[in-house]
Amino acid sequence: MSTTIVHLLRHGEVYNPDRILYGRLPGYHLSARGNAMAEQVAEALQDHDITYLAASPLQRAQETAAPLSRKLGLDVDIDKGLLEAGNRYEGLRVKSWKSQLWNPVRWPLMKNPSLPSWGEHYSVIEARMMDAIERGRLAAEGHEAVLVSHQLPIVMVQRSVQGKSLAHNPAMRQCELASLTSLVFQGNQITDMYYSEPAQGI
Repeated sequence: MSTTIVHLLRHGEVYNPDRILYGRLPGYHLSARGNAMAEQVAEALQDHDITYLAASPLQRAQETAAPLSRKLGLDVDIDKGLLEAGNRYEGLRVKSWKSQLWNPVRWPLMKNPSLPSWGEHYSVIEARMMDAIERGRLAAEGHEAVLVSHQLPIVMVQRSVQGKSLAHNPAMRQCELASLTSLVFQGNQITDMYYSEPAQGI
């Protein structure tokens, strides 16, 4: 039975001086720090047995995958299953006292945080991510794959593998920028999961 490792890589830091919840909006690219993070991850993974590379279609994910593509000589497959979670707050300023979430007109969207009611449901995110992971596993069977995605989709996978409720406190997430959540498969079964931060300190 072959061992396959699928690494879920969160994209690097995004240039977002206005602190907008950008979600799936186009045009948000990596900051200088984000590009340095992507380069560091590529350095850390360049000696791994990686035979498949895929990324979310969003620009920040594609830019994070680019150094790996160059170092490994692999094309980047675009997989919509790795896309950022849908969110009806996209385009709003959500940080600091200027947060537009204080507007009462938006409060009805918060009626059921366990789904969540303001965006794509956790169970839907989990299902499409697991499908993308299976595509990556099959493409790299017996080797390693890297799939570049986003924080919430990766957290859904973490919680699913751990047998935890998908509903959670966002402050408790362990999925830093440019971090890796690595799934170890024996055949088609996940037997282990580990987390690392190769770009820590940048």
